[in-house]
Amino acid sequence: MAAQTAAFLLTVKAVKLNNEHPFTWASGRKSPIYCDNRVTLSYPEIRTFIRQRFVDIVNETWGDVDVIAGVATGGIAQGALVAQELGKPFVYVRSEQKNHGLTNQIEGEVHEGQSVVVIEDLVSTGKSSLIAVKALREKGCHVKGMAAIFTYGLEVAAKNFEQEKVELVTVTDYDTLVKVAQENEYVRPTDLDSLAAWRSNPEKWSDDHMNA
Repeated sequence: MAAQTAAFLLTVKAVKLNNEHPFTWASGRKSPIYCDNRVTLSYPEIRTFIRQRFVDIVNETWGDVDVIAGVATGGIAQGALVAQELGKPFVYVRSEQKNHGLTNQIEGEVHEGQSVVVIEDLVSTGKSSLIAVKALREKGCHVKGMAAIFTYGLEVAAKNFEQEKVELVTVTDYDTLVKVAQENEYVRPTDLDSLAAWRSNPEKWSDDHMNA
């Protein structure tokens, strides 16, 4: 399932790999990988495949749950699809409270004591994803865990999730993606060391390529 998902992401260019011409992230950092999983929503077969994998993860890992929550913005559509399939209420969580209207951070209804699984499209450092967990916990919810389409597998993310005691399960991951990319000739064998170096130390990789 992880390899098939990675193949889908590469096929529709939801994930792009390029060592020679790195991408610039919003932070200004350079990276050989760029991920926009929202692209998958335009492909019904892939959208359904990912939704069903999310449903399987929720059922197999956490069992029954009261509410599905999506992380704004990438996790909103995915979370709604999962909630619909499971027949569960859905909410989504902003990165911060609105500064107008009802000033909500959580859109939709949750109640103290409810169990929640959070749906995310992508995990990098995990900080923005864990903001959603914090907001739900502050409402008195029991967050059983988080499921995401893809993770870069960065050490900092693992530490952040461990620190906040949140179980993260992903449909696919960086190592699987790179392996599938190599097998299908999306990258050259000579690119592999650079891709591994980025995952090991993204900041140093970025600095080296910014100064190159």
